[in-house]
Amino acid sequence: MAVLFISEYAEQARDLRGYLVAAGQEPTLAEQQVAIGGSSTQSAALNVKTAFVRVHTDAVCYVAFGTNPTASSSQKRLAANSTEFFGVPVGKAFKVAVIQGV
Repeated sequence: MAVLFISEYAEQARDLRGYLVAAGQEPTLAEQQVAIGGSSTQSAALNVKTAFVRVHTDAVCYVAFGTNPTASSSQKRLAANSTEFFGVPVGKAFKVAVIQGV
């Protein structure tokens, strides 16, 4: 079964000098896994403190973001075994929708 892994972050990590690092500050606020199938499937609502997410997919898929998103082939395409970061509005009940791709 193909899976989309979602890690939620409130802020970026900083190095010892206080400079931002291109990584989320651990620990994550929440972690989710969403099965990737032939129809659009939504995640649970993201934590209200989530500012950005790290998504990793083990299969080709399309993702969409919103309060009631529907993923389709006209959305963002992710390659198999890829990882991406996306910013989301803090305080919104955003979700991630995913559907299998080619």
